[in-house]
Amino acid sequence: MSELSRRGVFALGAGVALGAGTGVAAADTNREADLPGFKHNYAQVNGVRLHYVTGGRGEPLVLLPGWPQTWWEYHQIMPALATRFRVIAVDLRGMGGSEKPAGGYDKKTMAADIHALVKHLGYEKVGLAGHDIGSQVAFSFAANYPAATRKVAFMDVLHPDEGYYQLPLLPPPGQFSLWWFAFNQVQTLPEQLLAGRFRHLIDWLFANTAFNPDAIDERSRQIYARAYNSPDAIRASNGWYQAFHQDIADGKTYAKLTPPVLGLASVLSIEQFRAALPNLATDFKAVQIDGAGHWLAEEQPDAVARELTQFFS
Repeated sequence: MSELSRRGVFALGAGVALGAGTGVAAADTNREADLPGFKHNYAQVNGVRLHYVTGGRGEPLVLLPGWPQTWWEYHQIMPALATRFRVIAVDLRGMGGSEKPAGGYDKKTMAADIHALVKHLGYEKVGLAGHDIGSQVAFSFAANYPAATRKVAFMDVLHPDEGYYQLPLLPPPGQFSLWWFAFNQVQTLPEQLLAGRFRHLIDWLFANTAFNPDAIDERSRQIYARAYNSPDAIRASNGWYQAFHQDIADGKTYAKLTPPVLGLASVLSIEQFRAALPNLATDFKAVQIDGAGHWLAEEQPDAVARELTQFFS
């Protein structure tokens, strides 16, 4: 992928803010994603069954993943974080081992899921870090439950806003298309095209939106592909994108975030983060993660673990 194409995808991503069934992913998906020192758990909260992974001791730190990944995207940084924090990595509503209901994929409802899980675990206040869709949920959590938010970190994506409506379906030559934003809006067809073949999409995304695609290893790719290979999983994850209209409307009602905010971004999106955060939060800082594309925690795990540890300590 050319430097111009890379610059296009990351500038766009950061600049914009950046027939249903039910079911739980097969237990095999969780077993093959075991992480030493961490435990798989389930909780029924806010009308949905969530899968989450816990380990470590200290202040609670909730990790929220993005599309098309699961809690496993944090597996390289969780052991380091667990030396200082009680790590709680959650599969969001519709993701991995969590339930995939017919609706509730707006980020406000998904934040309510996480808030209910936090209360279920006995915590009054937590730190949260999110990436991609998980970053949007973390933002909504901080906006709707500021008293329950100690600090919050956003990785490479911010909450949806009206800038999404400016994304070009046909970008100028040499610029990158965020084509999956439109594709994931389509009903039924993505399931028909991708069920049993999701690995092709996984490999394309990492090849085209990572500075170092090899940082996402074969085991991780297999875990992600299996988590999204079923029609139910594809339909549920598309729901996160199909809810953007509601997210944009909800975002207009939010005041500036009052908990301390950390923005982690690549070199290609850091300027957009620096421009956006003053309008979104009262106490913030933006940090550039060198040598990473969109997949910060896997491309540069040591740098991300260090920044999160310093921020949440």
